[in-house]
Amino acid sequence: MNTIRCKIEQVNAFNEAVYQVILTPEVAFDFDAGQYLCIVMGEQDKRPFSIASAPSQTTIELHIGAAVTESYPMQVVERLQNSDYIDIEAPAGNAQLRHQSERSRLLVAGGTGFSYIKSIVEDQIHRQQHIPTTLYWGCRTEEAMYYQSIAREWHEAHDWLTFVPVVEQANENWDGKTANLLAQIKQDYADLTPYDIYIAGRFDMVGAAREVFREIGVDEAHLYGDAFAFIK
Repeated sequence: MNTIRCKIEQVNAFNEAVYQVILTPEVAFDFDAGQYLCIVMGEQDKRPFSIASAPSQTTIELHIGAAVTESYPMQVVERLQNSDYIDIEAPAGNAQLRHQSERSRLLVAGGTGFSYIKSIVEDQIHRQQHIPTTLYWGCRTEEAMYYQSIAREWHEAHDWLTFVPVVEQANENWDGKTANLLAQIKQDYADLTPYDIYIAGRFDMVGAAREVFREIGVDEAHLYGDAFAFIK
């Protein structure tokens, strides 16, 4: 990975628990959609975040889930809010989009795992790929689905992309599925063998997802998620 100094352009709150960060690197660097970077907090303190922007963009976007009760990510947000520049190390990760593959794609995001998926979808759009793609995004509530608007815009603009929003607690006007994310996928699919699957979210969710996918058939050579490097 390269160490790159970045100008901090914006730190905006999507909601009370998720922040959007926009960085401009002083030196352009190559990365693949679906990779991540590390914010350098100290020589031995480097914290990973998915890159939410596509490689074709000149700025770098991050989504940082940082509720006030979670000191680890809030320390990063506070550093960004109170600095003009930050060092990053990039790129990292092996769960990048296999854009040469012509297999149908299933994208699965839990919470701020959507940042990983956003980079992949925007790269598909940039490449003008029309491979059938279904995006599931699961959150506890609609309010937690912080970038629902852009996902619905993709759904409307691209006939190859289907967006399936899933929340566990819905209000009466909710336009989506009300269920546990993994239970909804298990209900919707009898066999995942034909799919390239890209997944991001909390480690416990990603680990549970792999077990669910195994139950309904999955070709694990086509199951991509950087969390798998850290969980058994």
